[in-house]
Amino acid sequence: MDTQTTAPTGISAEEWEARIDLAACYRLVDLHGWSDLLGTHISARVPGEPDNFLLNPYGNLWDEMCASDLIKVDMDGNIRSETNRFINPAGFTIHSAILKQRPDVNCAIHTHTEAGTAVATQKDGLLPLTQHALHVMAHTGYADYGGIETDPGERDRISAAINDHNVLMLRNHGLVTAGASVGEAFVWMYRAERACRMQLSLQQSGAEVAPIDEAVIEKTMALNQHLNSEKGHRTIGKHEWPALKRKLDRVNPGYQN
Repeated sequence: MDTQTTAPTGISAEEWEARIDLAACYRLVDLHGWSDLLGTHISARVPGEPDNFLLNPYGNLWDEMCASDLIKVDMDGNIRSETNRFINPAGFTIHSAILKQRPDVNCAIHTHTEAGTAVATQKDGLLPLTQHALHVMAHTGYADYGGIETDPGERDRISAAINDHNVLMLRNHGLVTAGASVGEAFVWMYRAERACRMQLSLQQSGAEVAPIDEAVIEKTMALNQHLNSEKGHRTIGKHEWPALKRKLDRVNPGYQN
């Protein structure tokens, strides 16, 4: 399949690259089994345009998303793309809340997976049962369920809940991850989803769980915070994202169009 190598007229090279990454993210989320027909959404801030971001058009399955499909919208909900397509109102509410609250965030992913939703619905949320859980717990916030987020007034609640976290558990609803890049947001979702799946597997097994010592929990969470910081060596998504795109090029190319 031929791919678009240069930005179309009216779209900057920087925006086109953001569109390519976002379209790849949609397809990779679907490839990992995290999509929900038309029910969820991923956003990316437009480079150089901090008040504009990209969202999926309602009606596309995620495994068919292309860079040219994505719709530019501003923080007030005005469509900035030349299109007759529309976006999910709940998606606009969630993503505008996060991107407006967090200028350091350039991508947010929202999913309704079985594991993520199940753990977000449990009273105690994500538990310190596994190393995977300890990777994300210090970076995780919670938002109580307030219904389908079609009311722009819901943005204040979501903004307060995301705070400075990279993972947000929407009670009775699903997961949200946020990152400075598309790759970072994707890897946070991968880590959170894996931790949730492991927790459910342990709970469903009925087996006695070997507890992690409280001092080890605190030490491991502190170490992860350091490694993931600007002073740490592990920039989340920096190495994983190019590898993930290479995989996508092998199994589902064409997202660059």
